Amino acid sequence: MKKDKIPEISVGIQVKNSIEFTLKGKYRIHEINISGSWKASWDKNVICLSNGKENLSFENEILISPLNENEEQFILHAVTIGIGFHWQRDEDQAFKGSLKLIIENGKLRAINVLPLEYYLMSVISSEMSATSSLELLKAHAVISRSWLLAQIYKNEGLQLEGKKYQSTFQTDIELIKWYDREDHTYFDVCADDHCQRYQGITRSTTKFVEEAVKSTWGEVLEFEGQICDARFSKCCGGKVEVFENVWEPINHPYLQSFEDSDINDAKTDLRTELKASAWILGEPDVFCNTSDKTILSQVLNDYDQETNDFFRWTVIYTQEEISELINRKTGVDFGSICDLIPLERGDSGRLIKLKIVGANKTMIIGKELEIRKVLSESHLYSSAFVVNKNEDGDGVIFELKGAGWGHGVGLCQIGASVMGAKGYKYHEILKHYFRGAGLNKRY
Repeated sequence: MKKDKIPEISVGIQVKNSIEFTLKGKYRIHEINISGSWKASWDKNVICLSNGKENLSFENEILISPLNENEEQFILHAVTIGIGFHWQRDEDQAFKGSLKLIIENGKLRAINVLPLEYYLMSVISSEMSATSSLELLKAHAVISRSWLLAQIYKNEGLQLEGKKYQSTFQTDIELIKWYDREDHTYFDVCADDHCQRYQGITRSTTKFVEEAVKSTWGEVLEFEGQICDARFSKCCGGKVEVFENVWEPINHPYLQSFEDSDINDAKTDLRTELKASAWILGEPDVFCNTSDKTILSQVLNDYDQETNDFFRWTVIYTQEEISELINRKTGVDFGSICDLIPLERGDSGRLIKLKIVGANKTMIIGKELEIRKVLSESHLYSSAFVVNKNEDGDGVIFELKGAGWGHGVGLCQIGASVMGAKGYKYHEILKHYFRGAGLNKRY
């Protein structure tokens, strides 16, 4: 990618047996002009388009491009958002740029192709509210741009080296797995929380969003000349986590652990059970410990606001409930779950390894997202939790008391929102969460 040119990226939006879309304006496939509502299906490596009156067919893949990129938009119908989360739902979404359709593993994949900066205007409106403070939006524009470019360069490097990315290590008694974006081979980034939320121009964009992107145009975080893998999560729970405790075992000096406060000498080590428990069960004075609805509305979109206990939370299971859940989610016959034993914690108190003790089998699982997936129908808010095993008249109860929402690495969105409300500028917010990194304009 040239430094003096805005990169064009491809975003995987949806994958289905058939895809319905509406072209609002004039589009073109090869030399064929096309508009209106269409249904795409496929048969024997041929993509078929029909609008009820006209039928078109193309081999392997097609690119539907607008004649005027600034004016035209297309709508994808029944796009699933929040995949695997408690607020998963379908909605119609509108997009700028081109629509690419490919056949992928026996289904159709819809991909949005557009310039990176226009993608960012949607991302920071989808990840947060478009009415957020300008400094928060600027900070998020920089980290979203940095993260995506870092991933693209990383993939290019892996392809040149011919390396296969491995993120699962399994034996009969242990499963260690992390979830990154190694499964995206036909596009640069997906549209859901697995990468960055991207919902086209469906979420309202404000003048603040446009100003945030335009005023940071081409600006990225760098460390020693390399674009930073700038991660972020909803709420760190009071302490930021280290990158390698969540993903691959590579240390990024700018993604370290610290308390989410303006006290620079705060060095609470939460890797021991005693200190992690005291922290998780406590109410530390940190940026993301807020109940200010005005501030929270900047970060939490309408469906996110269905979750209001993100800083400290409690989940309770009966022994029967947790046994059925774990057996079903893992596909392993543990039998009745006898205990959940924390084995290893990261710097923020998040569990890296958890031992599941069952009547039929005992097994160790990790890393943090695998633990969250196994202990919830969707995703447990975080892996920063303590386990209380109690007995009452009805049997054994497992109480999980936890902190934070998400992996906790890099920028804490709610903490950053509080910083913005306190008057911090975007470069100060970035300096707080990405220590040692600097800003550089790439194009």
